Amino acid sequence: MDLTEAIASVRDQLVEAATRAIGQPVVFEVGTIEMEFTLELRKETKAGGRVKAWVVDAGADAARATGRTHRVAFTLTPRDSRTHAPWLVGDDDPGSTAGFGQDTPGPRPAHPTR
Repeated sequence: MDLTEAIASVRDQLVEAATRAIGQPVVFEVGTIEMEFTLELRKETKAGGRVKAWVVDAGADAARATGRTHRVAFTLTPRDSRTHAPWLVGDDDPGSTAGFGQDTPGPRPAHPTR
């Protein structure tokens, strides 16, 4: 699995949790998400030889991975794509998760333009 698929999987699971929690009496604000992966960088031989980051399986053969992997850690803060407010899981208002899933077009600015 490449890094973009791993991050998209976390995003999709947050959307699924929000969908399942509609109408529940307790809501959770999604705080920062700390992610850490062991990556293997591979250069593709086609399409201009770009480098792509692949998440290494926890059960990967250590001898195969030695010296070719990198640990990467970062923090993501989920925001509502419409309001840029902190995101809630379990809000009584079903609202819309459009723009939060994999079909989101392009990156969002760090600070919304006012």
